[in-house]
Amino acid sequence: MSSIRFDSSKQYYATSSLVVGYALCSSLLAVINKLAITKFNYPGLLTALQYLTSALGVWVLGKLGFLHHDPFTLEIAKKFLPAAFVFYLAIFTNTNLLRHANVDTFIVFRSLTPLLVAIADTTFRKQPCPSKFTFLSLLIILGGAIGYVATDSGFTLTAYSWAFAYLVTITSEMVYIKHMVTNLGLNTWGFVLYNNLLSLMMAPVFWVLTGEYVDVFAALGSASGNWMDSSALFAVSLSCVFGLLISFFGFAARKAISATAFTVTGVVNKFLTVAINVLIWDKHASPFGLVCLLLTIVGGILYQQSVTGAGSAPSQRDPAVSKQTDGENDDNFGDENLAKGISGKLAAV
Repeated sequence: MSSIRFDSSKQYYATSSLVVGYALCSSLLAVINKLAITKFNYPGLLTALQYLTSALGVWVLGKLGFLHHDPFTLEIAKKFLPAAFVFYLAIFTNTNLLRHANVDTFIVFRSLTPLLVAIADTTFRKQPCPSKFTFLSLLIILGGAIGYVATDSGFTLTAYSWAFAYLVTITSEMVYIKHMVTNLGLNTWGFVLYNNLLSLMMAPVFWVLTGEYVDVFAALGSASGNWMDSSALFAVSLSCVFGLLISFFGFAARKAISATAFTVTGVVNKFLTVAINVLIWDKHASPFGLVCLLLTIVGGILYQQSVTGAGSAPSQRDPAVSKQTDGENDDNFGDENLAKGISGKLAAV
């Protein structure tokens, strides 16, 4: 009897640790990425370092026997490349959005993705039209987003151009992942490895296309640059480490708790992100903007409830795809941010 109690207690603390770890990574990652891009103003190189950390981390942990990932083969890489390309664009626009706007703006536009995904699913994938409850939740999200944009004192054309670019790419990525990636048969860590390794291979092309390599070489040759600044190094390192950690804690927490509990944790993470962002610096929205932001999050909660209530299909999805589509990235954000370490990402991430 005492042995059973000990095992039960051990399992409780292990599960609690995974949930707390996931909550911390998820709620902090968007803020950490904003800090990293503020201190280290090279978005292409920053994301490449995150891809490198995540891919290398998965490979090393696989060699040490801590996890299992699918082997990297050229045949699968060719099939996966289009998805990795769309993913790279989503993370690239995500990072540039954080570069030019605050975390609140990122969360608002990230919260708009269910609306566009629902439209895309109905239009292109011939899915049934959303139920009345789902449609109402999408309208709440849209109303909160409109209210936020209308009162955003930090509105700039550059920031919102990146915001709309991010919205289009992340929506395309979600729909494309649903359509294609599930057919490849990759496990969760294989998904992370292919996504990050292929994205890392694409990074130099974007450095040249965007001209960022000129700024990087100029900073390397300039004594006045912040290339070796300790605060920049710390922020970038933290961003890379959290990008990998959110994959581990995200996948582990999904296995350890129910889908409902994981969804609730994701919702709490969003509120924590807003609270942390408000507390640590002045790069946040006005009070009314924060109310609109919270309205979009509430709409997201109602949307999740309406989709979950429609059936048990979401719980049957592959964890990697579920994490990638709901969110770095729910999140990544990034929970798209998972994508970066996915990072999240970015996450988030």
